[in-house]
Order: sequence, then structure tokens, then C-alpha cells
Amino acid sequence: MAAMKSWRRRLRKWRNRVARRVLSTRTGREMLVCSVSPNILSMTADCGDHLMTFSPHDYIGRKIYRKGHFERENVDRLLAILRQRNLLRQDAVLLELGGNIGTQTIYFALSQAFRHILTVEPDPRNFKLLRTNIDQNGLSDRITAINSAAGEGEGALDFFLHRDNHGKSSALRQSDRDIAITVPVKPVTTILTEAAIAPEEIGLIWMDIEGYEPIAARSMQPLLERRVPFYMEFSPIFYGPDGSKAFVDHLAQFYENCIVFFEEGQVEMKVTAMPIEQEQFDVLLLP
Repeated sequence: MAAMKSWRRRLRKWRNRVARRVLSTRTGREMLVCSVSPNILSMTADCGDHLMTFSPHDYIGRKIYRKGHFERENVDRLLAILRQRNLLRQDAVLLELGGNIGTQTIYFALSQAFRHILTVEPDPRNFKLLRTNIDQNGLSDRITAINSAAGEGEGALDFFLHRDNHGKSSALRQSDRDIAITVPVKPVTTILTEAAIAPEEIGLIWMDIEGYEPIAARSMQPLLERRVPFYMEFSPIFYGPDGSKAFVDHLAQFYENCIVFFEEGQVEMKVTAMPIEQEQFDVLLLP
């Protein structure tokens, strides 16, 4: 009996060592996070220079668990470009439309490239985690979070929660599985006024709102007139050919040049030359 217990202990130790090695790999971490019980609503990871709380059942959360960050390289790349072109003002405010759970928000804050960050997020699931991530990283005095959508009018907006990827929630229904709710909506000018931030304080607009970009852009006329550097996810797949051309024409009234980011690199071009035949790409509109 004693020999059997000893053998079982050795077997458990061996099993645990093997499991730790397997689960410490990227593939192993993916296997682990994908098998988390649905009763586990959130997890918190130590990502080195910050903590990040996320849902293990969401695409962004699983990516954070696997890699330790979510597309942080995009923030680093953008800041490098702005610095090279002398477009960063230390006293400026970052306006982030589509804050999600605060991944890019935290990365921008840690960079100390902006005096303050105003982040706007309509999805109540994301907003709860956004507030948690701001607070647990001691950034409440440097980040103002608004639970609202950005649009042309003020009031309420039909909003659709994506079940599997909370970053895909949108004012545009994308699937029959989306959960319909109502969220507050305000023009960007109203959001700025209520936050006591003047348009001239904004040094960068970062926008990723899953197809609602043209509508939100129409509500920020003072910022466009000042040609504030403007980074966004541009999504012809949502706008359609006519809507994409109309959006480009609108932006071209204020910006002449831009940088479009492709998987293989980045290309500077005229705003009117943006590749609207593609489904989706990131673009930085230059002042």
C-alpha cells in the first residue's frame, strides 16, 4: 500500500511537470483559456508593466492570455510615427472612441505621450472591465471613461452585443446571434463639453467602432476643421462602395494625406486614394 501511494505521488508530480511545460507554451495557454468554465466571468493577468482584467470567453481576453497584450504594437507604431513627424504634444488629450476593455487606453497611458485620455465605450460589458483596468492600474486621475456611443444625435441608440467577440459589438447588427440593447448616444462635441475638454486640447483621435465611424466623424466637425491627427479602423465591408466613397469625400474636405497600414507594411498616400476596395484597414489621417 505504501509503495502504491509513493508511486501515485511520483506519477502526479511527473504529470504536473509535463502539464506546466505544455501549458506555458502559446498553444498550451490557448488550450487552457478555451477550456475555462463559463462560470468564470473574468480573469486578471500580470502583463509586466500593468494588470489587465478580461473575460476568458472573449476573443480579446483570450489573446491577452496567450500573448500578454492585445495589439500593443499598433500603439507603439503609431506613437513612433507621430514622434517622427513632430505631431505629439505632451499637453494634449487623446480622444479614444471605442475604448473596449482598456487595452489601448492603458498602453497609451503608460506611454505618457498625452496629458489626459478621454475614452468612450458603449458596451456595458466592456465598460465595466474598462473601469476596472483603469482603477487597478492607478490611472483614474489620467483617464476619463464615458459609457456612451458617439453619434450625430443625442439620446438612445439600438446597439448589438456580439456574443463571442465583445470588440465586434456595434450599432450595426452583424449576426442573428447578436444581443440587442439600448445605449446612450451623444455627439463627440457634447462628450467633449461634458468632460470640460476644449477641441483645441485634443492631440489625437483614435477610433474603432465597428462600422459606425462615418456617423461619429460627422459629429466632430471642430476636430476635423483643426485637422487633428486621426487614426481609425476604416471598414468598407460595413460602409459599402457608395458609403465608403462618401466617407472618403467627407474626410478629404479636411485632410489631404494619410498613411494606410497593410499587413505587409504602410504606405503614405492621398486621402482620396485610400483603397476602399479592401474590406478593412487602419489609416492615419495626417494634418
